[in-house]
Amino acid sequence: MRRAGLLCVTAVLALGQEPGTLAERGYSVIPTPQRVQLAGGEVELDSFWSLDAGNSRAQGIAVRCLVGDFAEFHRVSLKRGTGNRQIRLAIVPGTIVTSLGAETDRQAYRLKIDGSSIEVTGNDGPGLFYGVQTLIQLPKRDGANRLLIPKGVIEDWPDHPLRILHWDAQQHQDRVETLKRYLDWTARFKANMIAFQLEDKFEFPSHPVVGAPGAYTSAQLQELVDYGLERHIQIVPLIQAPAHFSWALKHPEFAELRSDGNNYMANTCDPRAVNFVFSLYDDVIRATKGVDYLFASTDEVYYAGIDPRCGKPYNPENRSLNWVDFVQKARDHLAKRGRTMLIWAEYPLLPEHVKLLPPDIIDGVVGNSEYFEPEKKLGIRQLAYVSMQGVEVHFPDHFSSESGEGIVPGRIEAANQVLSFGEHWRRAGTRKGNQIGVFGAAWDASGLHNETFWLGWSAVAQFGWKRGGAATDRHTADFMKLYYGPLSGGMTEVYRTMQRQARAWERTWDQVPSRARGPSYGNSTGKGIGTQRRDMTLSPPAIPRMPDLQVTPHIGGKYAAFLTEARAQMPENEALKLELYAQFGLADRNRYNLEVFLSIAELVGHHWRLLTEMTGAEQDLVRAYAAAQKSQHRRAVGQLVAAYNRIDRIERQRERTLHELQQVWEKGRYPRGQSVGGRSFVDLNDDTKDY
Repeated sequence: MRRAGLLCVTAVLALGQEPGTLAERGYSVIPTPQRVQLAGGEVELDSFWSLDAGNSRAQGIAVRCLVGDFAEFHRVSLKRGTGNRQIRLAIVPGTIVTSLGAETDRQAYRLKIDGSSIEVTGNDGPGLFYGVQTLIQLPKRDGANRLLIPKGVIEDWPDHPLRILHWDAQQHQDRVETLKRYLDWTARFKANMIAFQLEDKFEFPSHPVVGAPGAYTSAQLQELVDYGLERHIQIVPLIQAPAHFSWALKHPEFAELRSDGNNYMANTCDPRAVNFVFSLYDDVIRATKGVDYLFASTDEVYYAGIDPRCGKPYNPENRSLNWVDFVQKARDHLAKRGRTMLIWAEYPLLPEHVKLLPPDIIDGVVGNSEYFEPEKKLGIRQLAYVSMQGVEVHFPDHFSSESGEGIVPGRIEAANQVLSFGEHWRRAGTRKGNQIGVFGAAWDASGLHNETFWLGWSAVAQFGWKRGGAATDRHTADFMKLYYGPLSGGMTEVYRTMQRQARAWERTWDQVPSRARGPSYGNSTGKGIGTQRRDMTLSPPAIPRMPDLQVTPHIGGKYAAFLTEARAQMPENEALKLELYAQFGLADRNRYNLEVFLSIAELVGHHWRLLTEMTGAEQDLVRAYAAAQKSQHRRAVGQLVAAYNRIDRIERQRERTLHELQQVWEKGRYPRGQSVGGRSFVDLNDDTKDY
């Protein structure tokens, strides 16, 4: 990355222009443009600039975004007309030639800035739109509060035609207006596809029992799709089936379709089960007109063909062939409906069976190097996959951290390494795979709020657009400036503190085998292997025994390390909350994000208070026993009351903290497990059969 920067500076010097990159001159753009030639000097943007938007209908959304965001973000009102200083928008095919294919060419643009004109020219509608996004991001204010942009030329295009972000609705359902805001920011970062893992948050007209109460209607989903398409984003339904399918198979109506009697996956040997999955495909296809793809998840189909009704020996070969058979049938079904199929090509697929796959599918997870060459030979396109959140609670591990084994890369650094320099890019700098794009997952299984994902999502957009386009620290700084506004200094440390607090929170619980949930069905190691689920809990203070109030203390010893952690974390938690309150006065964008962060900080802070109050309550009980031994009955009663008051106080704080968190989160999402129209949410009948 340093070498690339030096080459850029050398090129600028050779042209006799003022040296410096956008970052060095204080400008922020995500993603980093491919080619920047800066001239000396800057241009002031004020109310004297006019807008020449041209006549093309494709420029409509570009114009609206430019006018709207300039007014909202920069307090500059752009009006159509003519004048000495103009911003001109145009679509001129062939303006930029990328040699990367027609789909990439459509997304290319040129932004030319001089003293009296700013020209944004796109090869096509997407390119013009992306050029406008760069122009919106560029301006900065100087010490005299002037709004400036640098003179020069930016020529830009993506390394990958597809840049996919993942919306997961396993544990929550966002309000429609929330998702539209997500689409606005997805567009600003130039990502162009959403893999929308709907689960049961869609009505599924062919099987209404599957859709949860209040699920998105077909009209609502199409409304979102149309909103995205206008911004050059395809919302692609991701249907988890045949595995991870308990969201549908939990209903008794589908009991016969379960594989091995378990609702983890459908029996792909049963045509009724396959047709059931395909009917769900058809439901979302009808509600996503204008979309070219469907993500037919083949994720973790651990036990393909295990059902005794399959009639074949359950072994690695038949397991792989059963998986391939489902993919072939699903591809044919989707092709008839004009959809390209995306899949997860992974276990239990054997490398020798890759040749049996349809060549026009897209492999959504470049990970198994044994698949690279056979997929490339067959012509299968691939996505470089990264997960921006997996199992973390409360807050993702965005940043690198220390462990007993050394430095553990954070998810931002890992995304840069995988998307920019991963195995699929190696071999003397040439592509080893057949890459068409990138996929940035953010699973909802741990219940995190989507507002905690935006730094990760922006990183996927960054490194999917330009390999190694920015150092991870540079990207983080640019993100904070663009997402919260230029005055919001200090947000990077807020993120780091949120991460530290969340990891400390996870460390300070007992991890015990779950009696309520029992073992899960299994994993790739085998059915029933390594699947004991665990709960996070704390032992309460010991209860005094009558008649002498004897108590056997255990918290002070058992949780000594937890208590030490709590006392160390409490000052940082208080400082974090104070900083978040301060940021409300500094951030002029996405203040709701700060509300969510504050609610998480309050929840974590309650945990530190819980540990200290539990310890204090036990100490009160010990004092009560000591007083009783000395027949100091009034003092003993007082210590009992003190212990009671501590626990009562922390319980009231817990209820208040959870209520306030719920109030904040439900501003942007519907109540979890809501009842609507007389229908109640159906939880799993047997939780031991969940995944």
